[in-house]
Amino acid sequence: MPRIILLTDLSEEYAKNLLKGIVRYSKEHGSWVLCKMPFSYRVEHGIEGILAWAKEWRANGIIAQFYNTDRVDIFRENGIAVIAQDFKSRFTEIPNITGAHRLAGKIGADYFLRKGFRHFAFYGFKDIVWSSERCDGFRDTVLEHLPEAVFYEYQNEDFNRLWYYESAPLIEWLKMLPKPVAMMACDDNQAQYIAEACKQCGVMIPEQIALLGVDNDETICTLSDPQLSSINQSVEKGGYEAAMLMERMIREPDAHYDDVVIYPTHVTTRRSTDIYATGDPHISTVLQYIHQSGVPTLTIDRLTRLVPFSKRLLENRFRQEIGIPIHAYIIRLQVERFAVRLLETNAPIVEIADEMDCWDYKNLARLFKKIKGCTPSEYRVRNRFK
Repeated sequence: MPRIILLTDLSEEYAKNLLKGIVRYSKEHGSWVLCKMPFSYRVEHGIEGILAWAKEWRANGIIAQFYNTDRVDIFRENGIAVIAQDFKSRFTEIPNITGAHRLAGKIGADYFLRKGFRHFAFYGFKDIVWSSERCDGFRDTVLEHLPEAVFYEYQNEDFNRLWYYESAPLIEWLKMLPKPVAMMACDDNQAQYIAEACKQCGVMIPEQIALLGVDNDETICTLSDPQLSSINQSVEKGGYEAAMLMERMIREPDAHYDDVVIYPTHVTTRRSTDIYATGDPHISTVLQYIHQSGVPTLTIDRLTRLVPFSKRLLENRFRQEIGIPIHAYIIRLQVERFAVRLLETNAPIVEIADEMDCWDYKNLARLFKKIKGCTPSEYRVRNRFK
């Protein structure tokens, strides 16, 4: 029966979901004994103290948030399997529980681009892998699809002072941003802090700043004012895979093991991004109609009834404002909705497509692979865990 130490911040939803996955694997493969070690123990006793306790407790493995200065090899030297949870930077000498962080940034950028934004901003930490890579994915995707877009970054906060903020420089930055602006924060905690800073300086969310977080921590997102939109991640699945990896490492301690990668899946929309930001009110009307209708067979003729444009003028104005043709926009939106349904239900894939009136399934599967880079079934296996 494996005896595993967990050294992580279980006050965060991310860590709780990791634990859910680990416990689920444990129940399916013979109960493990888990020791949930508080961070205060590391502060008081250091990495050597953790090792001493692990040896006394007869631990087989440890999953922990380590500093990159920690001597993590001392666990392996003492016969204890070790996996690092993303904290500051990835380790090279031991496997990591990490994330496809650039993909999270891309999902955020795609989400805002579909809403017609021309100005973009990112708020996060300097020299932290999951923050900097989310920023890279967000910025690169924006500029790839909209080269003329204006992009702003604020990554000056010190991660070692998570609880302490100097609001004056941040407020000045928020005030100087062109409005409306689409802002992605590196996680939900920082998105909530932006929401509080905006209250202090009278900046309105989402009218002036549309705000998106990462992790979809329901407590943070729903208690925030306004409620926060956020990118979901397959964290529980990652915990399950980390437990699977840990068991293999205990059996074969000298083998090489790859990282556990947690993938972002989709955006849960709440009030903080409930806006369409194109400068053309007629295109905003069209966008709102497209999103509310959810009909994949929408035609240009139907949309022209909403605005005082000819079919050709509407197509040109839409492409000028959004960057892609109307038909391509509708297809992408429907694929995104189909992807969310793949993760939310056990129904057969063809049945989901039929319920959503998504053209014929073969055509949908072809478009899905072109946009998502994998088939619907591959997407479900990679991201879904229920």
